[in-house]
Amino acid sequence: MKLRIDERYRKALGSAITRNNIIDPKYYAKYDVKRGLRNADGTGVMAGITNICNVHGYIMNEGEKQNIEGELFYRGYSINDIVASVEESDRFGYEEVVYLLLMGKLPSADELGRFNKAISLNRELPEGFFEDMILKAPSRDIMNKIARSILALYSYDDSPETKDPEDELMTAISIISKLPVIVASAYQAKRRFYDSQTMYMHQVRPEESTAETILSLLRFDRKFTFEEAKLLDVMLMLHAEHGGGNNSAFACRVLTSSGTDPYSAYSAAIGALKGPLHGGANLKILEQLDYLKGNIRNWQDEGEIRDMIKKILLKEAGDRSGKLYGMGHAVYTLSDPRAVILKREAKKLAEGTEYEAEIGLLEAIERNAQEVFTEVTGKEKTLCANVDMYSGMCYRMLGIPDELCTPMFAIARIAGWAAHRIEEKLTGGRIIRPAYKAVSRPRTYLKPEER
Repeated sequence: MKLRIDERYRKALGSAITRNNIIDPKYYAKYDVKRGLRNADGTGVMAGITNICNVHGYIMNEGEKQNIEGELFYRGYSINDIVASVEESDRFGYEEVVYLLLMGKLPSADELGRFNKAISLNRELPEGFFEDMILKAPSRDIMNKIARSILALYSYDDSPETKDPEDELMTAISIISKLPVIVASAYQAKRRFYDSQTMYMHQVRPEESTAETILSLLRFDRKFTFEEAKLLDVMLMLHAEHGGGNNSAFACRVLTSSGTDPYSAYSAAIGALKGPLHGGANLKILEQLDYLKGNIRNWQDEGEIRDMIKKILLKEAGDRSGKLYGMGHAVYTLSDPRAVILKREAKKLAEGTEYEAEIGLLEAIERNAQEVFTEVTGKEKTLCANVDMYSGMCYRMLGIPDELCTPMFAIARIAGWAAHRIEEKLTGGRIIRPAYKAVSRPRTYLKPEER
């Protein structure tokens, strides 16, 4: 419940807080501040070293940024090779990716079997957890609910503050295992409390993979095809990790560097991922797509599509933010390998269905965005479709509710966060504390009656 105060006083406070907390942009240039920890050319400020993931989208050639096709490596292995191998053998690959990210090596068949069993054995929530931590305090937003649930798991851990690497790994596996169940449970509680719909709760099936578990828990009849589970598995693999510099992984490392417990660090990462400029972008894409579907009369008319892109960039259409969601990335320039894979997989599943035309509309946006952006802004920035462009559509084709798009991202990314937390604990060694330049000037303190 928000604070109850007089409306005029509320507005006065709002005006004052806005007026007294805006910093003149000239200071950023004057003191060469790296806003957003970004260099002037858009590259990230070097803040750490990692052996977990390499996000490669450009090279520096004689001091100049040169665009290249995007590449993504997990522990040195190309995501393209990982996905191709999994698809070739017609198996599920997310659990293998989790093992790779956490342990730093590919598992043998025996190691993978034992790891899969460990995940299955740890899916169940603690006794009374659903009733006490989820059902009694449902949330409209599932991301907030899972952040609270992860924090709450601290109370069920006999040694939550232990420092041993083995304990850290056990905690990570436990949370990775339970997150699909937490998301499904939080969604059911939300449906009952806020949507006035009937809950349906299913028992976990130990023989199911993570992708199968998600679909099994979310569907009333528990039915799904192998092709559907395979698409979700690919999405989990693609979302599992994306380097130490992304907002949520960095948030996890920042908290870890302070010496705090794993539950606090992971819940902070959830909060960061929720933001519409990070993981929440997949939901913004769907909102944008629905707007385009309703306001573009001919989805095959590239001219009409270009006009709509222009209006969006000029803040005359869409959510009036001026952002074309799904286009552009902080690192990738010519292409995002995750988007390339997802578009391919989405088109296969959509063939012959009503979704085929919608994917065609997204492709048209992708084709025309670069040229229209340059025309509107005058900037020669290279734009490519990012993973969010097609992920939301894939979730819709799988029957996953829009409000679970970002939670699905979290279910996958917990693997990367855990790997970064462990690496930070073992090799970081210092609390992360960047500098902020204070530009306020000394003032004379006045007593209340003198103000």
